[in-house]
Amino acid sequence: MNDHALLLALTFHLPAIVTAYAVMSAVTFIVYFLDKARAIRGRWRVSEWTLHLLELCFGWPGALVAQRFFRHKLYQRHYMVVFWLIVLVHAAFWGWYFGWLGA
Repeated sequence: MNDHALLLALTFHLPAIVTAYAVMSAVTFIVYFLDKARAIRGRWRVSEWTLHLLELCFGWPGALVAQRFFRHKLYQRHYMVVFWLIVLVHAAFWGWYFGWLGA
């Protein structure tokens, strides 16, 4: 991608990208909070599949903060492997999108 195309992509897409990450991170943070509260009370839980779906849909930064803040899901190895794979998918996609990987 040449510099002009990158500048256009950033100009038009960056606000939408940042908004998507911010909104979905806030939603994901709240869902982690609800799941942690339910876990403490021994009530119905949010499925791990739902949490991972939220992470995949731009919510992984909020999940990362919530995991540390609430000490939630940090010690579940399988869960964290999937979480970090989602982060890697995001990094690889944006690297490809902006031409940082092999362009």
